Amino acid sequence: MRSLYLMRHAKSTWKEAMLSDFERPLNSRGHVDARRMGKALGSYMDPLTFHVSSAKRAQLTFFNLRQEWEGLKAKHCVSVPELYTFDYLRLIQWISTKPSETQGLALIGHNPALTNLINFLVGSETLDNLATAGFAELKVDILEWRDLARSSGKGLLSRFIVPKDLPE
Repeated sequence: MRSLYLMRHAKSTWKEAMLSDFERPLNSRGHVDARRMGKALGSYMDPLTFHVSSAKRAQLTFFNLRQEWEGLKAKHCVSVPELYTFDYLRLIQWISTKPSETQGLALIGHNPALTNLINFLVGSETLDNLATAGFAELKVDILEWRDLARSSGKGLLSRFIVPKDLPE
């Protein structure tokens, strides 16, 4: 059994039209929501090493997450250009290359890739949309990460948290 922790980047801004999608930063709500999620996740989990899309909004999500997650440090962030994708099949390809020793894997990435990955692993009607700064913990019944592509329906959504469900 493997654990997969998936987080969507926090809310980003569209105010600066000349910025590329990759360069878009978080808006004020995004900063606040990522910090709130850091506090919530840190209250019941030890720090995780997150593999983070190299897009600015994903990097800033991690930065804000760690502001309120005790013990989560900059060293827990691994920037991964391949995670700047909107295709869940590319996520599966990337995850499938991870070593056997890695029992748990945490990602900060983008939709629709994350929502589609959850639905592929757990079931097609599981989730309409992983909200910005949303977090999903899945248990996947596989022996090796390389088996992930053949794991449709073998996952269990064991935890799901979105900022709107957190106390103010």
